[in-house]
Amino acid sequence: MLKAIKSKQLEAEMQFSTSRSSGPGGQHVNKVNSKVELRFHIGNSMQLSDTEKQRIRMKLANRINGNDELVLISQNERSMLQNKTAAIDKFYQLLVMALKPVKARRPTRPTAASVEKRLQTKKMLSTLKRIRRNQPD
Repeated sequence: MLKAIKSKQLEAEMQFSTSRSSGPGGQHVNKVNSKVELRFHIGNSMQLSDTEKQRIRMKLANRINGNDELVLISQNERSMLQNKTAAIDKFYQLLVMALKPVKARRPTRPTAASVEKRLQTKKMLSTLKRIRRNQPD
């Protein structure tokens, strides 16, 4: 499934921006833009079908902003190139997860043993209540 998604050439539709990473660091971190922000506009994508777009919007709703863009940020690595690669990998993992078809639930019937156990428990509780009811105070 991952190969099918990667074959759609979605990287041409991605937009990247860089900025300075947050967190601790030395002199180097203060002058290098290593944080990568990936933006993918779902509505403008020519590679995805309408059903795929709808499924992505439903499953990844908390990651999509008001402009219908899927926004991912990567700043764990010290290199901008490594962060860009990590963001792209995360993007494809999210797409695979969102586009995976939902497995239909097959209804099952209770086993004979579980039905028998339930009936025995009901009978025991009703007997206990009947005994309590007939006791004079």
